[in-house]
Amino acid sequence: MDISVIIPLFNEEESLPELYAWIERVMKAHKYTFEVIFVNDGSTDTSWEVIERLSNESEHVKAIKFRRNYGKSPALYCGFKQAQGDVVITMDADLQDSPDEIPALYSMIMEDGYDLVSGYKQKRYDPLSKTIPTKLFNATARKISGIKNLHDFNCGLKAYRRDVVKNIEVYGEMHRYIPYLAKNAGFDKIGEKVVHHQARKYGKSKFGLNRFFNGYLDLITLWFLSNFGKKPMHVFGFLGTIMFLIGFVSAFALGVDKLWCLAHGIPQRLVTDSPYFFIALTMMMIGTQLFLAGFVGDLISRSSSARNDYQIEEEIRCGD
Repeated sequence: MDISVIIPLFNEEESLPELYAWIERVMKAHKYTFEVIFVNDGSTDTSWEVIERLSNESEHVKAIKFRRNYGKSPALYCGFKQAQGDVVITMDADLQDSPDEIPALYSMIMEDGYDLVSGYKQKRYDPLSKTIPTKLFNATARKISGIKNLHDFNCGLKAYRRDVVKNIEVYGEMHRYIPYLAKNAGFDKIGEKVVHHQARKYGKSKFGLNRFFNGYLDLITLWFLSNFGKKPMHVFGFLGTIMFLIGFVSAFALGVDKLWCLAHGIPQRLVTDSPYFFIALTMMMIGTQLFLAGFVGDLISRSSSARNDYQIEEEIRCGD
């Protein structure tokens, strides 16, 4: 099969028939073999009934229905598991992503050799309250991930080589960072294509400003896991050691100063009357806790079933 199109959706009953007809028209015009996988993320409208009708009318429609709303990442995860196409395309169900972009995205994967191609909505029809935070978010993501050529990490329109979606795990709200997940899995041929962004035709946006705050927290988590996920002692142990040493040296200096004053008959207050003593003691305690956190994290990491989970691209055996 050439292409799998995965469409996560929540309450998009009006747009689904038009979107599927558009996809089918593009696929047949280019003679692609394809499947369209709708993932109904707990919709409370008649979206599922619309999907059932589409599946009865076309053999290319597959669908997954969640019992409740879980979010976009779980929807994509389940869609990725079902996908059979050589190229996997993801797009939103609100008609803001154009299916006319599919042939070019397919070509960039199959002919140009990209592992992943992300859409870039250079000209957007969103309000400033959404576009300005998006620009700040993407700038931060580029800096932390090291993927300098992407301008829109969160664009729903993306194309993947099938190996990519079968070897990454999208969870929580990590759908924003799929290019980063792919890079960490060894798929570093990541490209970008300017795509057409259409104004929303039906309904209203399902996303609020809280997603930007959550997005930054997820980015920090992903950065830490990608750098120290299998070696937590390297960060916690290092920070703990530094804090303990600073606290110990400070407390030792206070003690030396007290002894020197006593030896020379200089009146000196008790060491425990100095606020620096308690600051030093606190740093030693925090340093010890950080060190132990790194040690425990290392023990957990070593006992994890994924501790030797490495991405192997090819293998040659004797006699092959």
